[in-house]
Amino acid sequence: MNIQIRKFYYGDIPEETGGNSSSSNASNETGWPLWEVFIRSKQGLDHKHAGSLHAADAQMAIENARDVYTRRQEGVSIWVVESKHIHATNPDEAEMFYEPASDKVYRHPTFYDLPDEVKHM
Repeated sequence: MNIQIRKFYYGDIPEETGGNSSSSNASNETGWPLWEVFIRSKQGLDHKHAGSLHAADAQMAIENARDVYTRRQEGVSIWVVESKHIHATNPDEAEMFYEPASDKVYRHPTFYDLPDEVKHM
């Protein structure tokens, strides 16, 4: 039995290998897909990436995420997204991708004078 183990880190882009679930890094030996888990804490307003897990379907992914990532009742909301549905930019192309925004100075109104009454801007 040859089992490949690959650890995913935040920001990794899983590569599809043409549906071969035994060597695909997006599914484990059972063929269950990889799910990304996002938790909203009691103190926060936004969901933060908590980790990844394998599950047969969305309901199982939510239940497993609850058991694994909110054991101490840290969260108030859980999102799960199948990894194959996440599309991201390539970090190696960040300069080229974000460069066009640097010539739009009107997006950063640093040249405005704010009145003294405005404290939190």
